Amino acid sequence: MYTDKIIICRECGKEFVFTAGEQEFYADHGLDSEPVRCRGCRSLRRHSSAKKIKRVLYEIVCSKCGEVESIPFEPKHDRPVFCSECYRKINGK
Repeated sequence: MYTDKIIICRECGKEFVFTAGEQEFYADHGLDSEPVRCRGCRSLRRHSSAKKIKRVLYEIVCSKCGEVESIPFEPKHDRPVFCSECYRKINGK
């Protein structure tokens, strides 16, 4: 049987409740350690780490019209690469 626990957040220092239901969920999913951050700080941490991932863009010259454009994948040199407009025209999208 689980009972609610009061935990101090590592980030903001505020108290938060680790409910009996949350404890049961953790146990059911094999999570051994208790949370160390409150819900708000966990959310902020999750969103801030997502922003740190920088998207790599590759500059290409369209094989059809010669337009210079950036794309989010590394082109293969043995295949033609098209700008978004030419790609839509070719694929009918």
